[in-house]
Amino acid sequence: MKFTLKIWRQRSHNEKGAFVSYPLENVSPEMSMLECLDVLNETLIVRGEEPVAFDHDCREGICGSCGFLINGVAHGPERATTVCQLTMRHFRSGEELIIEPWRAKAFPLIKDLIVDRRSFDRIIEAGGYISVSTGQAPDGNAVLVGKDLADQAMDAAVCIGCGACVAACPNGSAALFTGAKIAHLGILPQGKSERDGRAVQMVGQMNAELFGDCTNIGECTGVCPKGISLEVIAMMNRDYLHASWRRREALEATIPPALERNTHRN
Repeated sequence: MKFTLKIWRQRSHNEKGAFVSYPLENVSPEMSMLECLDVLNETLIVRGEEPVAFDHDCREGICGSCGFLINGVAHGPERATTVCQLTMRHFRSGEELIIEPWRAKAFPLIKDLIVDRRSFDRIIEAGGYISVSTGQAPDGNAVLVGKDLADQAMDAAVCIGCGACVAACPNGSAALFTGAKIAHLGILPQGKSERDGRAVQMVGQMNAELFGDCTNIGECTGVCPKGISLEVIAMMNRDYLHASWRRREALEATIPPALERNTHRN
């Protein structure tokens, strides 16, 4: 098989970038997309040129490190697949493949196909830990969790934080990612005591990171390599609104009646 890889090259966030075309021949159909880039980089190094920078780690679709747009689609044309799992047999020989980094304000470009996704880390950090003291490690069956709840939590917990949902969303929203991180802790009994605070803090951090608003277009779940459902966004919105009302009620309860009347009068 042979391809033309039209790759976005940009030395840094502050410099201008451009697409550069690289012809590749004798490509094995069983090569992954990342292996194809490896072969290209070996060729560039031999020629004394700078290799293409891209993120990768496990190459098993688990870590969420890799990811870029292929012909405008996050992770490429195959559903529920990361670029490290995407093999070249899913393309036609002779095809031109346009490869570019995630495009989102909250993901500033570092170099070539690498973007800074630490905004995701800060959202997770804002949620904190489950701080309920459990003493010694309990028996695995001591806290009963129904299968439906366990399945729901696991379906959300499989999020690998690759950022494809943000790149695919026309608004650059991180609602699917944030919703998944809130849901997989809030569904389980151990995480319920801090459920309200976690939702408020993580949504607040998501907004502070300049992600766009969710308008339920659904592109995010379409490109998610783990097939996370839009249901987690609904759960996040419910938790956030519930927590906001509870905080408002608690605040109003602390206002003296006379001061409350003056406030309404003004």
